[in-house]
Amino acid sequence: QVQLVESGGGLVQAGGSLRLSCAASGPTFRSYAMGWFRQAPGKEREFVAAISWGGGSTYYEFSVKGRFTISRDNAKNAVYLQMNNLKPEDTTVYYCAAGPHPVRDSHDYHYWGQGTQVTVSP
Repeated sequence: QVQLVESGGGLVQAGGSLRLSCAASGPTFRSYAMGWFRQAPGKEREFVAAISWGGGSTYYEFSVKGRFTISRDNAKNAVYLQMNNLKPEDTTVYYCAAGPHPVRDSHDYHYWGQGTQVTVSP
């Protein structure tokens, strides 16, 4: 069992940066791949980034590649999403998730946080 709590969302101007954090509880955190997803009202959950259990492999959705960086600290039971050069279209709720593989398919993830709102003003 893994419990996830996101933080770090907020309001930022276009071109600005935010760092999302996801704190995990449970002894098995380091055995899970982690992902970040986002979901706007009325839309499907969208893959943003994923990282393997050891942190050696990372994957990004095309529109965020080069702007966002996913990382993890297994000693702290945490995963992060550094978001730079934010755009208004990045505005939505961001979720972290834990699963067996660092994949794009949200159905592969077993545990989810409650989400954190990111708002980017023009």
